[in-house]
Amino acid sequence: MSITGLKKANEITKIWISDITAKEVFEMDELYHFIEYKPTHETRENIYVTTLVSRKPRQIVGFDVAKDKSSERLQCIVDSAPEADNYATDGFLGYIDLVYMGSHIRNINNKNDTFTVEGINSDLRHYIPVLARRSRCFCRTLETLRAVLAVFINAYNKFGEAKMKYRVRRKLGKKSRELPFGVVDFL
Repeated sequence: MSITGLKKANEITKIWISDITAKEVFEMDELYHFIEYKPTHETRENIYVTTLVSRKPRQIVGFDVAKDKSSERLQCIVDSAPEADNYATDGFLGYIDLVYMGSHIRNINNKNDTFTVEGINSDLRHYIPVLARRSRCFCRTLETLRAVLAVFINAYNKFGEAKMKYRVRRKLGKKSRELPFGVVDFL
Protein backbone atom coordinates (compact mmCIF):
# COMPACT_ATOMS: atom_id res chain seq x y z
CA MET A 1 0.00 0.00 0.00
CA SER A 2 1.40 3.40 -0.89
CA ILE A 3 0.62 6.61 0.89
CA THR A 4 1.07 10.18 -0.14
CA GLY A 5 2.78 13.13 1.41
CA LEU A 6 2.04 16.53 -0.05
CA LYS A 7 4.70 18.06 -2.22
CA LYS A 8 2.71 21.06 -3.44
CA ALA A 9 -1.01 21.70 -3.44
CA ASN A 10 -1.53 19.42 -6.45
CA GLU A 11 1.72 17.43 -6.72
CA ILE A 12 1.96 14.23 -4.71
CA THR A 13 5.03 12.23 -3.69
CA LYS A 14 4.72 8.50 -2.99
CA ILE A 15 5.93 7.35 0.41
CA TRP A 16 6.63 3.75 1.31
CA ILE A 17 4.76 2.34 4.32
CA SER A 18 3.85 -1.14 5.42
CA ASP A 19 0.26 -2.33 5.44
CA ILE A 20 -1.79 -0.55 8.06
CA THR A 21 -4.07 -2.74 10.11
CA ALA A 22 -7.59 -1.96 11.28
CA LYS A 23 -8.23 -0.15 14.57
CA GLU A 24 -5.31 2.17 14.03
CA VAL A 25 -4.61 5.35 15.92
CA PHE A 26 -3.07 8.14 13.89
CA GLU A 27 -1.45 11.13 15.55
CA MET A 28 -0.91 14.53 13.92
CA ASP A 29 1.42 17.32 15.00
CA GLU A 30 3.64 19.99 13.51
CA LEU A 31 7.09 21.33 14.12
CA TYR A 32 8.37 24.65 12.88
CA HIS A 33 11.66 25.75 11.47
CA PHE A 34 13.24 28.60 9.53
CA ILE A 35 14.37 28.80 5.93
CA GLU A 36 16.98 31.32 4.75
CA TYR A 37 16.71 33.59 7.79
CA LYS A 38 14.89 33.96 11.09
CA PRO A 39 11.98 36.33 10.47
CA THR A 40 11.30 39.27 12.71
CA HIS A 41 7.52 39.07 12.82
CA GLU A 42 5.67 38.33 16.02
CA THR A 43 5.70 34.50 16.18
CA ARG A 44 9.15 34.08 14.59
CA GLU A 45 7.99 30.98 12.69
CA ASN A 46 8.09 30.62 8.94
CA ILE A 47 8.04 26.91 7.99
CA TYR A 48 5.84 24.11 9.32
CA VAL A 49 6.53 20.41 8.92
CA THR A 50 3.25 18.62 9.67
CA THR A 51 3.35 14.85 10.14
CA LEU A 52 0.63 12.20 10.43
CA VAL A 53 1.91 9.09 12.18
CA SER A 54 0.55 5.61 12.89
CA ARG A 55 1.25 4.13 16.31
CA LYS A 56 1.55 0.52 15.15
CA PRO A 57 3.63 0.18 13.12
CA ARG A 58 5.43 3.36 14.08
CA GLN A 59 5.55 4.99 10.66
CA ILE A 60 4.90 8.32 9.01
CA VAL A 61 1.81 7.97 6.82
CA GLY A 62 1.55 11.58 5.63
CA PHE A 63 3.44 14.85 5.77
CA ASP A 64 3.44 18.39 4.48
CA VAL A 65 5.98 21.22 4.43
CA ALA A 66 4.56 24.72 4.06
CA LYS A 67 4.70 28.30 5.22
CA ASP A 68 1.31 27.96 6.91
CA LYS A 69 -0.72 25.32 8.70
CA SER A 70 -4.12 26.03 7.20
CA SER A 71 -7.08 23.71 7.58
CA GLU A 72 -7.03 22.95 3.83
CA ARG A 73 -3.45 21.68 3.99
CA LEU A 74 -4.14 19.62 7.11
CA GLN A 75 -7.27 18.15 5.52
CA CYS A 76 -5.23 17.05 2.47
CA ILE A 77 -2.88 15.13 4.77
CA VAL A 78 -5.80 13.38 6.50
CA ASP A 79 -7.52 12.60 3.17
CA SER A 80 -4.36 11.13 1.61
CA ALA A 81 -3.76 8.71 4.51
CA PRO A 82 -5.49 5.37 5.00
CA GLU A 83 -8.55 5.39 7.25
CA ALA A 84 -8.07 5.07 11.01
CA ASP A 85 -10.46 4.57 13.90
CA ASN A 86 -8.99 7.41 15.99
CA TYR A 87 -7.06 10.58 15.23
CA ALA A 88 -5.16 12.23 18.11
CA THR A 89 -3.98 15.84 17.99
CA ASP A 90 -2.76 18.53 20.36
CA GLY A 91 -4.54 21.77 21.26
CA PHE A 92 -4.06 23.65 17.96
CA LEU A 93 -7.45 25.05 16.92
CA GLY A 94 -6.93 24.22 13.23
CA TYR A 95 -7.40 20.51 13.96
CA ILE A 96 -11.03 21.07 15.07
CA ASP A 97 -12.19 22.08 11.57
CA LEU A 98 -10.96 18.87 9.92
CA VAL A 99 -13.19 15.99 8.84
CA TYR A 100 -11.80 12.69 10.14
CA MET A 101 -12.73 9.16 9.01
CA GLY A 102 -12.87 8.09 12.66
CA SER A 103 -13.17 9.84 15.99
CA HIS A 104 -11.01 12.83 16.93
CA ILE A 105 -9.13 12.94 20.26
CA ARG A 106 -7.95 16.46 21.09
CA ASN A 107 -5.50 16.90 23.98
CA ILE A 108 -5.27 20.46 25.18
CA ASN A 109 -3.39 20.08 28.46
CA ASN A 110 -1.01 17.14 27.94
CA LYS A 111 0.69 14.91 25.38
CA ASN A 112 -0.82 11.58 26.48
CA ASP A 113 -2.30 10.78 23.07
CA THR A 114 0.37 12.38 20.88
CA PHE A 115 3.51 10.77 22.33
CA THR A 116 4.35 8.85 19.14
CA VAL A 117 4.24 11.84 16.80
CA GLU A 118 6.22 13.93 19.31
CA GLY A 119 8.89 11.21 19.36
CA ILE A 120 9.02 11.00 15.58
CA ASN A 121 9.28 14.78 15.28
CA SER A 122 12.20 14.53 17.71
CA ASP A 123 13.75 11.87 15.42
CA LEU A 124 13.33 14.22 12.45
CA ARG A 125 15.24 16.93 14.30
CA HIS A 126 17.89 14.41 15.40
CA TYR A 127 18.59 12.73 12.04
CA ILE A 128 18.09 15.66 9.66
CA PRO A 129 20.75 18.32 10.30
CA VAL A 130 18.71 20.93 8.46
CA LEU A 131 16.06 20.75 11.20
CA ALA A 132 18.50 20.42 14.09
CA ARG A 133 20.62 23.59 14.19
CA ARG A 134 19.86 26.64 12.14
CA SER A 135 23.27 28.17 12.70
CA ARG A 136 25.19 25.22 11.25
CA CYS A 137 23.00 23.98 8.44
CA PHE A 138 19.86 25.32 6.80
CA CYS A 139 17.77 24.93 3.65
CA ARG A 140 17.60 27.79 1.24
CA THR A 141 14.32 26.67 -0.36
CA LEU A 142 11.14 24.90 0.62
CA GLU A 143 11.63 22.36 -2.19
CA THR A 144 14.99 21.28 -0.76
CA LEU A 145 13.42 20.62 2.64
CA ARG A 146 10.57 18.65 1.02
CA ALA A 147 13.04 16.49 -0.91
CA VAL A 148 15.16 15.80 2.19
CA LEU A 149 12.05 14.84 4.18
CA ALA A 150 10.73 12.56 1.41
CA VAL A 151 14.01 10.61 1.27
CA PHE A 152 14.30 10.38 5.06
CA ILE A 153 10.66 9.33 5.58
CA ASN A 154 11.04 6.47 3.09
CA ALA A 155 14.13 5.26 4.94
CA TYR A 156 12.50 5.76 8.36
CA ASN A 157 9.43 3.73 7.38
CA LYS A 158 11.55 0.90 5.94
CA PHE A 159 13.63 0.89 9.14
CA GLY A 160 10.46 0.62 11.26
CA GLU A 161 9.22 -2.32 9.20
CA ALA A 162 12.59 -4.11 9.39
CA LYS A 163 12.83 -3.49 13.14
CA MET A 164 9.39 -5.00 13.71
CA LYS A 165 10.18 -8.07 11.58
CA TYR A 166 13.56 -8.55 13.26
CA ARG A 167 12.02 -8.54 16.74
CA VAL A 168 9.31 -11.01 15.71
CA ARG A 169 11.86 -13.36 14.10
CA ARG A 170 14.21 -13.25 17.07
CA LYS A 171 11.33 -13.34 19.56
CA LEU A 172 12.68 -10.27 21.31
CA GLY A 173 10.46 -8.32 23.62
CA LYS A 174 9.49 -4.72 22.93
CA LYS A 175 11.93 -3.58 25.60
CA SER A 176 14.94 -4.99 23.78
CA ARG A 177 16.81 -2.27 21.91
CA GLU A 178 19.45 -4.52 20.35
CA LEU A 179 19.37 -4.19 16.58
CA PRO A 180 22.14 -4.98 14.07
CA PHE A 181 21.04 -2.05 11.87
CA GLY A 182 19.92 1.57 12.15
CA VAL A 183 17.98 4.20 10.22
CA VAL A 184 21.12 5.25 8.37
CA ASP A 185 21.41 1.76 6.84
CA PHE A 186 18.16 2.37 4.90
CA LEU A 187 19.19 5.68 3.30
